[in-house]
Amino acid sequence: MLYSILQIVAFQALFLLIYDLFLKRETFFNYNRAYLIITSVLSLVLPFIKFPQLKTMATKDMVIHLPEVFIGTKAPTVYDIQTAELAGIVLEQPQTPIWQIIVVTGIAITSLIFLAKITKLYWLKHKNPKRWKGNVLIVKLIKSSAAFSFFNTIFLGERISESEKSTIYKHELVHIEEYHTVDLLFFELLRVVFWFNPLVYIYQNRIKELHEYIADAKAVKQSGKVDYYTSLLNQVLDVNQVSFTNTFFNKSLIKKRIAMLQKSKSKQLHLLKYALLIPMVLGMLIYTSTEVRAQQNIDSQETLVDQELTDAELIKKYYDKMVTMKKNGATFFDISNFAGFKNSDIIKYLPSRTEFLKMKAYGQYISDDIIQRKSEEGTLTQKDINTVSLMRLDKFETYADFKAFKNTKTEKERWESNTQDGILKLYVEDAGNKTDEETKRFNGLLKQLENDDFFNKLVVTDGSSTLVLDSYISNDGVEIIKEEVEIVEVPFSVVEETPTTIDCQDLESNKDRKDCFNSFVNKHIAKNFNTSIGDSLSSGRKRIFVQFKIDTDGSVKDIVARGPSPELETEAKRVLATLPQFIPGKQKGKVVVVPFSVPIVFQVQADANSQEYNELVAQRDSILKHSTNKNPMVEQLNQQINELKAKEKVSSIEDMEKYAEYRKALKKKRLNGAIPFSEVEVAPIHPDCELLSNKTEEKDCLAQAINKFVGKNFDTNLANSLGLPAGQKRIYAQFIIDKTGHVTRITARGPHPKLEAETIRVLKLLPNFTPAKNGGEDVAVSYALPIVFQIHDTKKD
Repeated sequence: MLYSILQIVAFQALFLLIYDLFLKRETFFNYNRAYLIITSVLSLVLPFIKFPQLKTMATKDMVIHLPEVFIGTKAPTVYDIQTAELAGIVLEQPQTPIWQIIVVTGIAITSLIFLAKITKLYWLKHKNPKRWKGNVLIVKLIKSSAAFSFFNTIFLGERISESEKSTIYKHELVHIEEYHTVDLLFFELLRVVFWFNPLVYIYQNRIKELHEYIADAKAVKQSGKVDYYTSLLNQVLDVNQVSFTNTFFNKSLIKKRIAMLQKSKSKQLHLLKYALLIPMVLGMLIYTSTEVRAQQNIDSQETLVDQELTDAELIKKYYDKMVTMKKNGATFFDISNFAGFKNSDIIKYLPSRTEFLKMKAYGQYISDDIIQRKSEEGTLTQKDINTVSLMRLDKFETYADFKAFKNTKTEKERWESNTQDGILKLYVEDAGNKTDEETKRFNGLLKQLENDDFFNKLVVTDGSSTLVLDSYISNDGVEIIKEEVEIVEVPFSVVEETPTTIDCQDLESNKDRKDCFNSFVNKHIAKNFNTSIGDSLSSGRKRIFVQFKIDTDGSVKDIVARGPSPELETEAKRVLATLPQFIPGKQKGKVVVVPFSVPIVFQVQADANSQEYNELVAQRDSILKHSTNKNPMVEQLNQQINELKAKEKVSSIEDMEKYAEYRKALKKKRLNGAIPFSEVEVAPIHPDCELLSNKTEEKDCLAQAINKFVGKNFDTNLANSLGLPAGQKRIYAQFIIDKTGHVTRITARGPHPKLEAETIRVLKLLPNFTPAKNGGEDVAVSYALPIVFQIHDTKKD
């Protein structure tokens, strides 16, 4: 913003310089008036006008990802909030730069001054006698010799002689007929916004001069030059001039006005001077349109310099940059964005060298902050040090080490096996030339994507390029097009010239046009989709997979939809059928049909009557019949109910921040009431471990008993029936053994919702424990349980 303001000032200076050097002395008063008004407007808009044709085209995408359309409110994920909490970050709004505070304060003051001027004018109009003369209101100023006009009102001092009043009236009448007050108010508003810019004041002075020249030129024809000069020279001013009124008696202008009245009319040939405006505006457009390119050149030069630095030197450079940003008032999110987390692609298999080194520098920056803060608080533990070592990526000294690690078979299998968040993954050696085995696995994953509602994406990568599929409706957009094959349909992800709208067609690169097209379609769906259809559905996310084709004439055809209900499918087709005709896509210069798929996420919000909420309330009320609010079970249930309510209210960034603060406070409260199992003095005692007397043995016995219980009761066939890829899977479970020995607050996170539900079911079957003790008192204990199991490849077996 500051840069744009500087551009506005620079353009105004250039326009005024041309005016003063070439146009000011000409008698083309109306042309000069138009020049000042037009250039003042141009100086405001030119910094924001850019012509993409003046820049070179950007490079092609390597990662193809069609974004989801969210209808309704998208709540922040638990991961988003917990990441900030893990780093000990307080979510806050960015600090306002000091220059913005000064500018806004100045605008407030000048606005008050402007209102005071307006008030003064209307006060003069109110307290002095007035009369109408046609459509003009004449106000007689008591004990004054001033004369000025404001819109259709002429103010005349009573001390002005009757012989001169006629001449002055004709002069002021020209101001009214030519709408000069509108010009002055426009520049007065500019003075309010750009109070710090002296060029706006110069603009206003120049326009006021022209107003007087125009009025003089017309009025002198009716009064004669001698009488007119007398009216100008024989007056003594006693009025405080208002900057947006046309004042007849202005001592500083009288000499200029007389000189201009005596000046001969300018020759018509001098009108060519106004042609200077054309190259000026063109030059400014070239500047504003190519300034980003200049920045890209700077970035390119910086990239070349970075390539010459070692990994360690680059990490230090990025780390120092983050420290500097923090000192200059940057927020946690600003620094995260610099580190690449804002635009990072969580499905990308191999980050670039720059991305990895920034990530490593960011890990060092965050970990140093954690170490320093916890050291000062005296709460630093060995566990913290181990966690920090992971954050710093200490096991990778260089990017080459990281690449070698990512190229191992174990890491590729680990990446494929991580199917959390509903993402299926496949690593192939060459995305454009898959082997028979890889094609077989690819087709199997496509069918799994189609048949299992939990999965919503399939990611295929060879480490250098990535393809993301959001649905499996047909094979369009999957096969790679060969050079020698005649192109009839080209997937949206690879088409050279994407279909687009009129508003998007002038963007500089195909990527920008794709993003613009995506945004247009998403907004169209979100605006026109009838969300009331989902009222009858159960709460949670409802995903509709939609695909259509953009024909060679730009029309939308072959709309296909698959969703959780026929009503939603029909509504999705209806909305997409209302899309306008697009500019068709092109491949190798020829117009082609382009398939396009978009997943619509229909969010049905849970309410106070949801099943989970009702179950918690019913359980709490049942206990309250035989107990009080101080019962630990009741306290735990109340915490769950309150957290569910708070989560339902999250609908914006501000709500997310409040929810994060709430979670932090709740976490702190839980830690005060539930001690980690590793830190409690006397661990809870499992019924099978009551005969032991050694505390260490009791802990080991409890852990073994829980593990044995879970292994015995867990439905191991469930995992194989879900069709998950072969490999090692993990479920992370956590629960609390409260002061009464009951197992409560069970949570689980795993590669599939059904596995999470099975984990919770099994843990609810755990027996009552003898409560843990700390300081001789019964206390609640939190217990974390990782469950690891292996899914075998049945075909190989």
